[in-house]
Amino acid sequence: MPAIQLTAAQRKDKRADAHHLDPVVLIGSDGLTPAVRKETDAALDAHGLIKVRVFSDERAAREAMLATLADELNAAPIQHIGKLLVLWRPLPPKVKVERDDRMPGPKVVKVLKFSKSGNHRPQVKKLKVLGNQRLAAGGELKRARKRRPTSVKKTAAD
Repeated sequence: MPAIQLTAAQRKDKRADAHHLDPVVLIGSDGLTPAVRKETDAALDAHGLIKVRVFSDERAAREAMLATLADELNAAPIQHIGKLLVLWRPLPPKVKVERDDRMPGPKVVKVLKFSKSGNHRPQVKKLKVLGNQRLAAGGELKRARKRRPTSVKKTAAD
């Protein structure tokens, strides 16, 4: 897969975004091993823009590593400064899975309590109502009522 080609302005924006990042992948004396490629690929999938630190003193070897990683992982080489390499790849779209067994989550409900004299403002309270709770008439939370079993007479008539 070829490396992604970016314009100079796009690379400049990515360099600015990568300035505060810490290196995520470290390449030691063994060089580009399959494990390093796998971790770099996983980091690009998770973050999109990553820094890679290379513990090699040879500049030509670091440039070759940057080109190799960009080609193999379909990423854009952003910057090579010192022993740091910056790579970018667009984040893959996340797939949202709908669960059938999902229950309703907690709700935040506003409760108004009016004053007994008409001169004061009503008090507003926000309550979190969980799935096993209900809001009572006085504005307090109670456990949800258990459903009463249907009567024996109704089930026998059907």
